[in-house]
Amino acid sequence: MAHFPLQNTEMTGKTHKAQGYESAMAELEEIVADMEAGKLSLEDSLTAYKRGAELLTFCRARLEDAQQQVRVLEEGILKELPAGEA
Repeated sequence: MAHFPLQNTEMTGKTHKAQGYESAMAELEEIVADMEAGKLSLEDSLTAYKRGAELLTFCRARLEDAQQQVRVLEEGILKELPAGEA
């Protein structure tokens, strides 16, 4: 299972620990909300934008991994058995 790497952001001064898809999405949604609300200075907005781009890349990769796993299942395990083999 892939995890998002540790990141240190100047905006919050926090180190972001490895996280899964759901927590990455929650953090991305929070960043978007803060930016849309105009809560951030220009410098913090740039830092947040960079972090958001990293999170977006991570989330897309996790979704692609999940889609690949579904394709494997659909092509293998989930194929219908020919009549008489069930």
